[in-house]
Amino acid sequence: MFQTIRKLFKSLKFNYLSLFLIGVSTVLLFTFMYGSVKQETFELEEFQISPDTIRSLKTVEDTVKTEQERERAAQEVGPAYVFSEDIARNRQAIATSLFDFLIEVKNINEPDQTESEVPVKTVKEQVAEMRSKLANLEKEEPNLRLSDDAISSLLSQKTEDLLEMQKVLVSIMGEELSKPVRTADLSTVRYEVERKIRLTESLPASVLQTLTTLSRSLVVETESVNEEATNARIERAKETVEPTRILQGQVIVREGQVIDKEVFRQLELAGVLSNQSSMKPLAGLSIFVLFVGAIIYMHFLSWRENRVVKKKALLIVLSVYFLLVIMMKLLSLIEKDFDVLLAFLFPTALAPMLIKLLTNERLAIMTTIITAATAGIILQEGYAAIIQMEVALYILFGGIVSLYLLGNGGRRSNILRTSLGVSLSNMMFIAFYLLMTQSSYALTELVYYMIAAIVSGILSGALTIGLMPFFESAYGLLSDMRLIELSNPNHPLMKKVLIETPGTYHHSVMVANLADAACESIGANGLLARVGCYYHDIGKTLRPGFFIENQHAGQNPHDALPPEKSRDIIIAHAEDGAKLLEKHKMPVEIVDIARQHHGTSTLKYFYIKAKKSGEDIKEEEFRYAGPKPQTKEIAIISIADSVEAAVRSMKEPTPQKIAELVRSIVNDKLNDGQFDECDLSMKELKTAESVICETLNGIFHNRIEYPK
Repeated sequence: MFQTIRKLFKSLKFNYLSLFLIGVSTVLLFTFMYGSVKQETFELEEFQISPDTIRSLKTVEDTVKTEQERERAAQEVGPAYVFSEDIARNRQAIATSLFDFLIEVKNINEPDQTESEVPVKTVKEQVAEMRSKLANLEKEEPNLRLSDDAISSLLSQKTEDLLEMQKVLVSIMGEELSKPVRTADLSTVRYEVERKIRLTESLPASVLQTLTTLSRSLVVETESVNEEATNARIERAKETVEPTRILQGQVIVREGQVIDKEVFRQLELAGVLSNQSSMKPLAGLSIFVLFVGAIIYMHFLSWRENRVVKKKALLIVLSVYFLLVIMMKLLSLIEKDFDVLLAFLFPTALAPMLIKLLTNERLAIMTTIITAATAGIILQEGYAAIIQMEVALYILFGGIVSLYLLGNGGRRSNILRTSLGVSLSNMMFIAFYLLMTQSSYALTELVYYMIAAIVSGILSGALTIGLMPFFESAYGLLSDMRLIELSNPNHPLMKKVLIETPGTYHHSVMVANLADAACESIGANGLLARVGCYYHDIGKTLRPGFFIENQHAGQNPHDALPPEKSRDIIIAHAEDGAKLLEKHKMPVEIVDIARQHHGTSTLKYFYIKAKKSGEDIKEEEFRYAGPKPQTKEIAIISIADSVEAAVRSMKEPTPQKIAELVRSIVNDKLNDGQFDECDLSMKELKTAESVICETLNGIFHNRIEYPK
């Protein structure tokens, strides 16, 4: 069953496989995160005793209270008044006109004007005439209506007295109405006008009452309410009122409190009643998980790598990501029972370190970002706005710092050093968090947060070291850490080479130095090349005496063997070594190096020896089975292997001789098509050739001859 699934996995195209895996992952992610965004609702009724302390799950505007506050603010706004200077002039003009009418009526009916043979009108007729002249004025100003007696008393005055009355009245009106007068001020102003009239000695006493009555009627408001300005002021006052909000996390009703009508209305507004379950958070979560899936898919779609590597990397990313999601979920379940933020215990650098060591840094950065965002949602305290930003930033900063500190090495000491650096980074972030909250913390809380920062960093390193072997075993990976372990001289196979074939061991170490330097110079994996060289000739341990570097006292068993037999023994060491490595469950990359380091090259020594025998020999019969080198590292190792053996056989190696030999070997392999199946460019080949020559010159440098 497992083998069937494995074959299906290998046969599927990456695009189809990635869509399937990412699709399943988004569904699982939604399931894990559903509980973190699902709103808690209550089945409550009015005038019921609240069974629990209920807080608002979101920030909402209380429109009813907001409107009440705005109406209250509007009622407190006073009317806007506008002062009119024209009113004073108008009232003066009315007073002037009134007395002009009196003087006109009086002058017409004076005795000295009877020469015109117009009969003198009676007082009653004069009053009627005056009433006729005042008709329009009284229609516009009803308060100015004078009684017949008042008109009669005024007409009985001399013209000079009327003019004086006119002058005094106009003057007093102009003086009093030139100031702002509102409705509330009318009584005071009228009293002041009456007082001034009564104190004026030039006015006849018989008409003082009439004049005071007239003056009081002339006094009106000079400041009137401006409706437009008042409405604008009311609107401004309303706008200044901030909306009344029920804040997220705010207590609406406490346990044991009666849910009155107002509280029930607020509960409805906050959406915490059972009949108000909203689908918005679930829709938002759906968008989030689709966004995460799209980021992962686009990243792998743009990654230029062979499909086998991409398949493994995708599985690793998803496995690590969901491992962390499960850890977040467990942490969120127990966090409710504590007053401190347990999320600070989360291993911030676990995801980036694992992904970088198992795949590459670019994938590690992407995983760090989506992990931080996911943690912000899952590890909420319960009333965060959308995402717990301090948690998201804590994980993001810790992860980025770990990527810088980890570098390119995968040694355990480097991981532990990175963990300590992450702990320091975590402490700095928590210090920033505590200072920005501007709250007072007890000593025990401060100690907890500092310990949490340290635990988070150290836990990241410890889990990375602990989980690495499981991922390497599950996905058949070869990490730097695994390579370093394989390079240990105490490894059983390494000891086997050293003890049984010491010459081969020395040769392997020399080849490792050459291959490592050359691979590093072209950007290939130098560590893989070095470790692969340690094991590339392990097949020679089956027949150590048949290989020149392990022969002593000049005895060569091949001298007594036919070339075909010698050929079979020498060529077999590549496949024997590969099988031996497979038997000990060594990584496939190391096995490939042992099997491919000779490619399909010709065993020239025995081929020539066979040809000298006079038999009809085909060159293909003396070629290694291959395959040809499939990677840059194996191609470089094949060059280094041939070069080291050839240079070691030189009697007086000089830089010129070494350069010519290396060039000859490289050209020979190139012309033989040994590099046709790997992506080694000519430029990289020249660079590797130059570095190999420099390394060999350092090994085989001239030494001074010491005196005997």
